[in-house]
Amino acid sequence: EGQLVESGGGLVQAGGSLRLSCAASGFTFDDYGIGWFRQAPGKDREGVSCIRSSDATTYYADSVKGRMTISRDNAKNTVYLQMNSLKPEDTAVYYCAAAELCAKYPGGLYGIDYWGKGTLVTVSS
Repeated sequence: EGQLVESGGGLVQAGGSLRLSCAASGFTFDDYGIGWFRQAPGKDREGVSCIRSSDATTYYADSVKGRMTISRDNAKNTVYLQMNSLKPEDTAVYYCAAAELCAKYPGGLYGIDYWGKGTLVTVSS
C-alpha cells in the first residue's frame, strides 16, 4: 500500500528557512504528481505547490510564489519543499499528497490517491 511520510518541520523565526521532505513508498512514484498542502489552525486546507511527474513542471499558489521551491528526486522517491523568507502566516501543518494530475493553481492536484500525515511548521515573529 502506498505511503507518504513528511519530515523537516519545526520552529523557525520569521525570515528563516526550512526544507520539508516527502518520502514515498509502495507505489510507482514516477507516475504521480506530488504536491504540498497546508492547514493552519482554524483555517481551511490550502494547496501550496505541486510538481508534475512527466516533466517536473512546477506550480505554486500565489501566497508562496517566489519564496518556496518544490523539487523531486525520482531516484530517492522523494519530493522537497524549500521554504525561504518564512512568515508567521506560513505556520501550519504541511501535508504532501500524490495525485494523477498536477496543474496550475488554484487547482493544483487532481485525483489524489495518497496523503501523508503531516509535519508541523511554526514561524515565530
